[in-house]
Amino acid sequence: MATILCIETATTNCSVAIAHNGKTLAVKEDYNGSYSHAEKLHLFIQEILEENNLKLSNLDAVAISTGPGSYTGLRIGVSAAKGLCFSLDIPLISVLTLTALANQVELQGIVIPMLDARRMEVYAAVFNSAKEQILKTSAIILEPGSFHEYLEKDRVYFIGSGVEKFQKICMHPNANFIENKLPSAREMVEIAVSKHKKSDFENVAYFEPYYLKDFIAG
Repeated sequence: MATILCIETATTNCSVAIAHNGKTLAVKEDYNGSYSHAEKLHLFIQEILEENNLKLSNLDAVAISTGPGSYTGLRIGVSAAKGLCFSLDIPLISVLTLTALANQVELQGIVIPMLDARRMEVYAAVFNSAKEQILKTSAIILEPGSFHEYLEKDRVYFIGSGVEKFQKICMHPNANFIENKLPSAREMVEIAVSKHKKSDFENVAYFEPYYLKDFIAG
């Protein structure tokens, strides 16, 4: 079985995980709410390998969270992943950020992962109770009636950095808000292992993050 390094930098959480033989060996992340990717990503990669008696040469693939999310965070993560894949001549695996975030929810119901964008906007997708995506990833401007069609059908679990601002305007009894959760490399492992088994790899030379929207300078 493969040894896979997973990298998640789409939000303020700088997160890496190591998977071996289909299981998660370890996770290192910085959940402090500020962007530390440039300073900590390569350090985390070095530390997680050393702590598990591994070297870069032991890696069989690198998995990267593809977005949407922070433009700068995604660039840093993807650049690091591509650099490792080029230098080690190993495959690159992409994992959709919102899919991995949705996998943090283990309760039965509809899951809507949402990442904070600008003002009242979020990047969101919708997954059914079988974790099948039923609404493509979109940039959505939040209103009190947003996601009404899902809330009328079932319990809905909202998770991610966009939860706080939607919680203030959504009063539907079926709405459940899971606070203080960000995408993590931990939930990337299962997806990455499955893709590796199927040789579902990206073209390292041409792969780009999924920004969803063009970069706007702050």
